[in-house]
Amino acid sequence: MELRTTRLHVRAWDPDDADELAVAYDIYRRDEVAKWLGAKPAPWQSLEETRTRLERWAGIDRETPGYGLWAVVPDEVGRPVGTVLLVPLTDGDRNPTGEIEIGWHFHPDHWGHGYATESSAALLEHAFTTLRLPRVEAIAFAGNGPSFAVMRRLGMTHQGSTDRWYGTTFEWWSVAADEAAW
Repeated sequence: MELRTTRLHVRAWDPDDADELAVAYDIYRRDEVAKWLGAKPAPWQSLEETRTRLERWAGIDRETPGYGLWAVVPDEVGRPVGTVLLVPLTDGDRNPTGEIEIGWHFHPDHWGHGYATESSAALLEHAFTTLRLPRVEAIAFAGNGPSFAVMRRLGMTHQGSTDRWYGTTFEWWSVAADEAAW
C-alpha cells in the first residue's frame, strides 16, 4: 500500500535497502522512542534485528492487504523519518481481538513537524473509506502527551485506561468513521 499527502509519501519499508535499514535502526535504537513502544519497551539492538522486524512488517501487508507498518517519507527530507501503522490488536496471549489499532513512531529530530498527524489522518481515511472499518483504536502509555495531542487532532476520544490489549495497561483512544477529523 502507498499513500500520498500534500508533503508526505507513506510506503513500505525496504529491509533490503542498507540506507533504510540504517534509518530504521536509528529511530528504534533510541530510548526516547523505544520507551513508548510495545508491552515491554526496549530499544532495538542491531541492524540484524531491524532487518528481521522490517521483513515481518512487510509480511503483514502481504498477508492482510491494507494493514501493516509503513515508512513515512517527507518530500523535503527524501528519506523515512518514522513509521505509521494500522494493525489488528491482540490480547495479552496474542489472540486477535477483532479491533484495529492506528499508531506512529518518529525519529526525535522530526517530532513537532506534524508528520504523525498528517500521515495518520491519511491512514484513517484509508481505514474508513477503503477498508470500510467502522472504528479505529489507538493506545499509548500514560504520560505520552505528544501522542495524546495527535489523537485529539485526529478526532479521537479518550476512553480511559485499559489492559485489554498486549497484556499491559495503556491509555485508550478511539474514533468512529463518522467522527474522524481527516
